[in-house]
Amino acid sequence: MKIGFCGTMSVGKTTLVNELAKLPEFKDYTSRTERSKYLMEMGIPLNTDSTLKGQLVFASERASELMQKNIITDRTVIDVMAFNSLSKSMTATESYFLNHTLECLINEYDYLFYVSPTGVNMEDNGVRETDTTYRDNINKKILEILDLNNVKYTTIQGTTKERIKNVKSVVFS
Repeated sequence: MKIGFCGTMSVGKTTLVNELAKLPEFKDYTSRTERSKYLMEMGIPLNTDSTLKGQLVFASERASELMQKNIITDRTVIDVMAFNSLSKSMTATESYFLNHTLECLINEYDYLFYVSPTGVNMEDNGVRETDTTYRDNINKKILEILDLNNVKYTTIQGTTKERIKNVKSVVFS
């Protein structure tokens, strides 16, 4: 089973995946979480400065996750599509072809959850972009990608405890 969480930055996706990984219901799952700090230290530009090469690294991470069984990830190909769409360093052609390639992988998720930013304050982790307008634009782009591709997904929001309850009710219903 492949469970993916998509959403803009600083909405609690990593926290949620880390908490789910502690639960007995998910003991047979591999969890994958944000590696942005590691990638930034390797010199891979993030956020608005992300390049085609950088987005290919993110895309390959997402593709490798989809090759595993029983995975829970705090990033999906949809996130990669949104970030490359809004990259100032990528050309429109680069973004177009990468997104169309990634579209082929969307349906490989058994469950997709969109993590809403409603009620969640932006936090600075020293890596992610802290511009709230950019955060909102990424969020809008994620929703646009979900809708344009007719993706079946569940919106979750609220506290981590409420989100966990919602995820469990969808996955184990």
